[in-house]
Amino acid sequence: MKSMRKKQSLILLISLCMSMGQSDFAPYFYDNGAGSSNGNLALFSISEDTSVGTHVYTLNGSDPEGEPVTFGMTFDKGSRDYFSVEPKSGNMTLIQTLDREVQDEIVAFVTITDGRNKVVENVRVFITDANDEKPEFLNLPFVVDVPEDAASGSSIYRVQAIDRDLGSGGSVTYYLQSTPSTKFTIDGHSGVLRIRAGESLDYELSRTHFVTVVAKDGGGKYHGKYQVMTSTAIITINVLDTQDSPPLFVGTPYFGYVYEVSVPGSEIFTVFAKDGDQNNPNAMHYSILSGSDGFFIINSSSGCISLTSFPVQLKNELYELKVKAAEVGPDGFSDYSITTVTIRVVDLNNHPPTFYGENGQQNRFELTMYEHPPEGEILRGLKITVNDSDQGANAKFRLLLVGPSRVLRVVPQTVLNEAQVTIIVENSSAIDYEKYQFLTFKLLAVEIDTPERFSATADIVIDLLDTNDNIPKFSSEFYIARIPENSPGGSNVVSVTATDPDSGLWGEVKYSIYGSGADLFLIHPTSGIIYTQPWASLDAEVKSKYNFYVKAEDTEGKYNLAEVFVTVLDQNDHPPEFNQNFLERTMIIGAPVKIEAVDEDAEEPNNLIEYSIMKADPDNIFDINTSTGEIKLKPYIRSMEIVQNITKQKDCRWSVVVQARDRGSPSFSTTAVVKIHITEANRLKGPMAAFLMQSRDNPMKALGLTVSIITVIVLVTVMISTIMYFRNTKSNRITPARRIIRRRPKEQRSWTFRPRFGQSDQSFGKFFIDDDSSDNHNTNNSSPRAKPPAPSAPVLPPPPPVHSRPSERLRSVPTVSGSLASRNTSHKDGSGISSALVSELKMRIEQKINEANQGYYY
Repeated sequence: MKSMRKKQSLILLISLCMSMGQSDFAPYFYDNGAGSSNGNLALFSISEDTSVGTHVYTLNGSDPEGEPVTFGMTFDKGSRDYFSVEPKSGNMTLIQTLDREVQDEIVAFVTITDGRNKVVENVRVFITDANDEKPEFLNLPFVVDVPEDAASGSSIYRVQAIDRDLGSGGSVTYYLQSTPSTKFTIDGHSGVLRIRAGESLDYELSRTHFVTVVAKDGGGKYHGKYQVMTSTAIITINVLDTQDSPPLFVGTPYFGYVYEVSVPGSEIFTVFAKDGDQNNPNAMHYSILSGSDGFFIINSSSGCISLTSFPVQLKNELYELKVKAAEVGPDGFSDYSITTVTIRVVDLNNHPPTFYGENGQQNRFELTMYEHPPEGEILRGLKITVNDSDQGANAKFRLLLVGPSRVLRVVPQTVLNEAQVTIIVENSSAIDYEKYQFLTFKLLAVEIDTPERFSATADIVIDLLDTNDNIPKFSSEFYIARIPENSPGGSNVVSVTATDPDSGLWGEVKYSIYGSGADLFLIHPTSGIIYTQPWASLDAEVKSKYNFYVKAEDTEGKYNLAEVFVTVLDQNDHPPEFNQNFLERTMIIGAPVKIEAVDEDAEEPNNLIEYSIMKADPDNIFDINTSTGEIKLKPYIRSMEIVQNITKQKDCRWSVVVQARDRGSPSFSTTAVVKIHITEANRLKGPMAAFLMQSRDNPMKALGLTVSIITVIVLVTVMISTIMYFRNTKSNRITPARRIIRRRPKEQRSWTFRPRFGQSDQSFGKFFIDDDSSDNHNTNNSSPRAKPPAPSAPVLPPPPPVHSRPSERLRSVPTVSGSLASRNTSHKDGSGISSALVSELKMRIEQKINEANQGYYY
């Protein structure tokens, strides 16, 4: 047993030694002190304007055994988590917005662990200030009551504002937003508000003042930028009234009147004054200082002025009283004011204006007249007089005419005592029987300068008589009508309407029509219904548009016109027609042939034609274009061999029955037999060969082209000849073979040419020339002919012997036939240019004759 225990003790001792040799120590933070960006957050501070998400610090530490460590951060329960820590790197990031004015430090617990041992440290993070707060006013709103007699420069209020920022950002200064009329100033540091030096308050001028005060901090950085923050508030200053203003008379100037019926004690006028200080007004005491002459007195408390004698005792027509109003205060009379009361002695206005007619007083006047009288005409049928029996200003009144505006006017407009009233026409067009059968006006007479403003009224009634002053008027300037073609005679086309607002026979309208397009139409003279002539037959294919005029006329010949447009609607009354019932066409393989039918209807769809093949033998060889009528072979037929395999006929001819049907309703159709000869394309190539092949079915086209080509050739030939002619004319060359014939001046001569080889003399013409020139012409001596005797033309010599064949045709000698009238070459009778032209023409004619004659010698 003892040995056993010794063994256990030995084993325990060995285990204890081994455990002591393998000891495990806890990790720890580095303490880098204040201002460091990593460590254990010792004395770490952060600005309150730091943005959320910013990396603000790095936790840093180590493990003695070199084991990897991780970091963490926790906060007291119930407080916000302001930072987050990345466990491995220890990077600390701001995750909540900071506000130093709410919380100026943050208590947190930072941890470091190696997985077995964990170290926790309590740290404090200090939040530094940024200029993010505006000054705040205390004791808002600012309302100040100041008596109006407060001295200039005296203080009336102290404004207070605080700024929760620290340093310069927490200091506050004050100033007023200046206005041109401000009466106040403020101390920038203390905030004391004072009345500006040299200014005073006046309750009667302004009872309330509004002043805007600005509180400004000392400025500071916020998010790295320097900024100054301000706040504003409005100070309401109420001005309190004091006894410093004299009484004020209300309703000045004052005027009173004494009338002929007034008696002693009658109230003439009452003056009223009030204390200029309205806060605590004093009572008033009234008195007359001067101007009454003993005829007027005033009640001292009410201000009522009364008459003390009868009006007949008054010596003046106008009195000016000086009235005093004094304030009654605790110490007796104080401030006072004086005003003037003007009293006029006048006649009593007891007679209103009155209208009179031929039979005395009258308030209704009537007149009958024709409409549209000339402007400026006086309505002489109205005999009106107006009178006011008062005197002076009481008898002055104004005349007014009330009724339709600017139709009539009254003269005179201002009357004193009495006047004859004249009514004048001002607007003739407004006096229209068609608008009003009668007109009613009110004639007013109203006093001008009297307080009573007496007035009188009279009715003026004008009955109008009608005249024929209107022309008939159509309901429309033009009428558009449509009627189907082939409508029977007497069919209604359109109804026109015209009205004449005149009354009686002048308002009756009769209708008639005229114009180039009115031949087929009639109109009922009273109803205005337009219808076709009984014999008229309307055909849209002949003429589809008609227009003419319709006239509406009253009994005196006044009329108006309207234009009528009639469209004849096309009906499907013509079937399609081929130019022949039996047609022949030649078809080249690969090219279509075209047939065409014509529908004489005027409009679509009646004249639209659809083509179809009704019958062909065999029937599966041709296609036809339904719109154009082009017939072509089926696509599989590309050579004559295929055609010959289809039919046993050697000439390859087909008879096709083609139908042409229009699209009208009802639809008409026509058929024609088309005989088609199929052949292959010509081997000739080029545009001429293609044109000839296309013209095989239309020979007139080829003929027209041939004629056109010949015409162009002829025109080119004529042009070239003309150019050569004028060229030779300008050159004026005389060839050796030219024969010059001398002519006698001013003598008509003729040449007679003998016929050649027995031809008749009648085949030659005679050429007559009237020559008045005295030029000498030399005879061509080289000519073998003798000079012919005058006046006959030289006879042609016998031709040289020519051995002609018996079958040769005889050719005639070319001749020239014509006449020329000679003109005097004198510059007095004509221009030299005309004479030169005549001479040149003569020379050319002679040359032609000589050339013709010389043909026998060469």
